[in-house]
Amino acid sequence: MDAIKQTVAQNLGIGGAHEQVAESQRFNLDDTPNLKGKVAVITGGSEGIGYGASHTLLSHGIEKLFILSVSKEVVDGSIKAIKEEMGEETAKKVTWLECDISDWKKVKQTADKIASSTDRIDILINNAARGIMTYQLTDYGVDRHMAVNHMAHVILTSHLLPIMKKTASNGNIVRISNQASNAHQATPSDTKFESLDELNRDLGPNGQYGRSKLAAILYSRYLNRHLTSSHPNILINATHPGFVDTKMSSQDIHEPYPLGGYAMSVGMAPIKKDIMQGCVSTVFAATTTTKSGEYICPPAVPESGNAMAQDEQLGENLMKLTREIVKEKTYEDSAAQGCPFKDY
Repeated sequence: MDAIKQTVAQNLGIGGAHEQVAESQRFNLDDTPNLKGKVAVITGGSEGIGYGASHTLLSHGIEKLFILSVSKEVVDGSIKAIKEEMGEETAKKVTWLECDISDWKKVKQTADKIASSTDRIDILINNAARGIMTYQLTDYGVDRHMAVNHMAHVILTSHLLPIMKKTASNGNIVRISNQASNAHQATPSDTKFESLDELNRDLGPNGQYGRSKLAAILYSRYLNRHLTSSHPNILINATHPGFVDTKMSSQDIHEPYPLGGYAMSVGMAPIKKDIMQGCVSTVFAATTTTKSGEYICPPAVPESGNAMAQDEQLGENLMKLTREIVKEKTYEDSAAQGCPFKDY
């Protein structure tokens, strides 16, 4: 019975789902602490789960919020909603940066813009992602799911780490939240993260997505081992949002499954979480937790993940391959100009 309650709480949007867990593992958005004076960065923060997190941070006093996304139209709509609900002054706290994170050069340039605009970063939410969709390669010749969902966020995080380390050294708690998913369990068991050829296999929509979400967990635990160990005020965790009513689950799902996708987009609609329910674990990881290296499921439940998610060597392989691929594909714009390619 406890396992059923946990499953309901972590995944579904039916009434009182989050109250099914032990009291020590409960969290709701009203529990978000006062964020006065703090600065946050969110990828994909203008829609879906990212907007839920942005809205929550703004409603709890965040001083400055950088949102990275592609669509100005979507951002304009989000800022309009913030103005109407929270006022002009709150909306002015938002800085939108247009950034297609599949363009790694643009990611680096965007990180530089952020670094030149603030002397502190307290919260980094790596949320933007390609959903359950078909196999594609980016212009770099890298699987799009891994290039966007994982590698782009490694690049962004690495370039923002000097500011986060400075923030932490001044006695502040810095929190990094990486958006993972229980879909990491769809990763093929023969995944080794040993070569680009392996990475560029077509695993099917669920396998491609699941592997990129496994990477989010492994990366979080990798940073916990290598970064938090020397900078204990920097906490890094991965999160599972649950089954949320987003563009991914209502529209993008029809790209790989033109007919079958209706089971998810329409048939499952009554039990999906809305975006505010869907951002609960992310907000907990970004504002409240005092732990690092965890995989946090809704509302604030630490889970181990599957065996691959707990495999430290697999995480080391992942990050070695990530450095090698990014360095090779961006050499002229980065390594040739002195980028040290450190990720912690």
